[in-house]
Amino acid sequence: MAPLLLRANIKRLLRRRRLSTIDYDSFLSARSLRRRPSAIRALQPLLAEPGMISLGGGMPHASTFPFESLTVRLKSGKSFAVDGAALEAALQYGPTRGSPGLSAHLEALQRSEHGAANSMICATTGSQDALAKAFDLFTGEGQPPVLVESPTYSGSLAYLQPTGVPLVGVPTDGGGLDPQALDAILRHWDDDGPRPRVLYTIPVGGNPTGASLSLERKREIYGIAREFDLILLEDDPYYWMQFGGERTPSFLSLDADQRVLRFDSFSKLLSSGIRVGFCTGPPRLVERIELHAQASVLHGSGVSQALVSGLFDAWAEEYPSAVAGFEAHCAAVASFYETRRDVFLRAAEAHLTGLADWTVPTAGMFVWLRLRGVDDADAFVKSKCRDAKVLLVPGQSFDPHDAPSPYVRAAFSTASHEDIEVAVERFAGLLREVA
Repeated sequence: MAPLLLRANIKRLLRRRRLSTIDYDSFLSARSLRRRPSAIRALQPLLAEPGMISLGGGMPHASTFPFESLTVRLKSGKSFAVDGAALEAALQYGPTRGSPGLSAHLEALQRSEHGAANSMICATTGSQDALAKAFDLFTGEGQPPVLVESPTYSGSLAYLQPTGVPLVGVPTDGGGLDPQALDAILRHWDDDGPRPRVLYTIPVGGNPTGASLSLERKREIYGIAREFDLILLEDDPYYWMQFGGERTPSFLSLDADQRVLRFDSFSKLLSSGIRVGFCTGPPRLVERIELHAQASVLHGSGVSQALVSGLFDAWAEEYPSAVAGFEAHCAAVASFYETRRDVFLRAAEAHLTGLADWTVPTAGMFVWLRLRGVDDADAFVKSKCRDAKVLLVPGQSFDPHDAPSPYVRAAFSTASHEDIEVAVERFAGLLREVA
């Protein structure tokens, strides 16, 4: 079936979604269930009511802010300004779920790409912030084990491991998470202990593996999640960096009964420093994340959100829609990284053949290398490679249980084409020394 026709059929399915009957509270930790709305934050929406005089929230007076205007010049040559009432709003306390302008663009994007009609969206301080708050929903004393890919993102492990909640590693291969392995784990689970209720996955351009799930695998995994009543955490920062021009539909787009909580990030697409990400999913779960934010960061950076919203507004003037402009930008980003991947792979073919094995990534910015003749790459990477001025990340950093690993993660995102060639050649020389 042609990709465009397939996507259209999926969107027709989405329009038939029913309201969820999942008992979300049964998944949540006691800590999450105890969260209550902030009395001060609850006043925020009332400020927009005509005639409202606020003697409530302790907001600083905008006249004391030393900033007059912000002007942004884009690489396209276009410019936009954030000034007047827009700048005043950006510099002031704002809604926890995101500024009105940004929220409108995010809702349009998620509806267009994933058909997220019944979902709620919350802007966060990068997707890492959203992930940490989501993990908080499901971890804590007495909470059941969490299913994670093995290997998986070290930043997520950094949050999950200290919680004490058991982590169950689900094997992966060159095609990403293995559905048969997931099914076997759940089908043969010892019922003397609590069953896992949550599955965390990076389905596209996996970190560290670079692997991407096919649509067939996604359907299989989603079917398993339905059968065993799992909440699926879809961490997808590389979704818009799929190579070849076509995007495999997301878990969220397949979500018929609202069991997917999705995480998106602008870090790899617009800027990592602006720290703007967002989560999309069942309102009950996103509301819990919002309550956590009310008690921690209050809301993401208003200035960062104004920059992103202004960028989308600029795209809306240049393209048929803001979403179309975003898609065009992401296509250029994906092409940029696809070229760098090809540079790395040519260097690997020339220098690492017979010394390491790898799968060609179809998205993202990583290649996962299995070193031949090396059982534990940790010491090798941290001593020999660093001494040779080549930085790699040992596979042990991504193992849910810190087990020794013969793998290393190589990122082809920032080094120049020439430096990629030099680094791979140096790395190959070191491997020959230990072969």
